[in-house]
Amino acid sequence: MPAPFVCYLRVYEPLGSLPGPLAQRVRAGLARGAIPVTQAGLRERDVCLRAQLSLPVRLLPGERADGSPAEGPADVLLADGADAPAAGEGAPTPPRFGPGTLVCPLDTRPRAAAALVGFLSTESPVLRAAALHHDEPTVRSRAEAVVSELGDSATHVVSATWTVPLPWFVLVEASDRVLVLAHDDPATADGPGLRRRCYWRVGMADALARADSAAELLSSTLGDGGPSEVLRDTARWLRHFDAGSLVELDYGGLVQLVDDETLAGDTSAEDVTAALSALREGDAEKAMTSYRRLRDFWAGRAIRERAN
Repeated sequence: MPAPFVCYLRVYEPLGSLPGPLAQRVRAGLARGAIPVTQAGLRERDVCLRAQLSLPVRLLPGERADGSPAEGPADVLLADGADAPAAGEGAPTPPRFGPGTLVCPLDTRPRAAAALVGFLSTESPVLRAAALHHDEPTVRSRAEAVVSELGDSATHVVSATWTVPLPWFVLVEASDRVLVLAHDDPATADGPGLRRRCYWRVGMADALARADSAAELLSSTLGDGGPSEVLRDTARWLRHFDAGSLVELDYGGLVQLVDDETLAGDTSAEDVTAALSALREGDAEKAMTSYRRLRDFWAGRAIRERAN
């Protein structure tokens, strides 16, 4: 079964900056073993399916039958990609995780709640009725309550299906990209290409500066809606986190939609940089050429959502 066709924008925050209860759950998760970043989508799908297959059915992953959050180790990613070895006989001594360790809790329960609210707002009544195990007003109320539990904080991950929101490329530069292709990732017992990746990592200060600058430019040239609004929302989200955080744009399961040659030749980040530079120079035609190349590339991926 393929990994979910989902891309991610993640924040890896210093462990020392997390609030007490979350820090305790993250430390417990690290002691158990961090989730390999290439397995994050599979892990989330697994816990969501388990919640739906349990008796009684859980509305959201990571909660008890009564809807209260299940206290336990958090699923967490490490910025260096390493995984703490599981405890057990013969296991090596786990590494020490200090305040400066950069971690990304998956925050699956509140993210699932937000996705459920979106599902209720956008999908047809027939599909909603087929998918829900409880009456819709109860489902909406419970999901909205979980989202509100975040208060002034935010989830460390936002995601999109089948395509990358194009304004996200503003946060990165071409030189930031890390590419792992099939010839770098031989087949394993679980199947070939499980570690194929395309991702960027940048410091929080750089990500925020790029988002703010591009939002101001786009607002002045194209108006306050569309990409400029997305960038302002993204910047507001990023400001929830510690200034020493790391921001990651990861194609995630979308790498399954492109072969190695196409992935290596992908110029999405360059196209965004070129479009913004052209706008600053007042060359609308050149900016549109870069934008169309970017739009057409991702439209060719996104159309597969409706291809069956």
